[in-house]
Amino acid sequence: MKQISNKEYEKYQQYLTHQLHGRILTPDGLRIVCASFDYDPEQIGKYMLEMLAKFRNEGVIQ
Repeated sequence: MKQISNKEYEKYQQYLTHQLHGRILTPDGLRIVCASFDYDPEQIGKYMLEMLAKFRNEGVIQ
């Protein structure tokens, strides 16, 4: 039976936390974001960058 390392386990726990708090972007979620900005790549990109900055400021990601 294969065992995972402590680092892999920590990353998995982090994934579960992100999933629990709705921070995982699913294909359906991506469709909703794109549709809300009328499929305009510039607006979608701006929104994604704003969310990245927000998550960094909150310490969610590094």
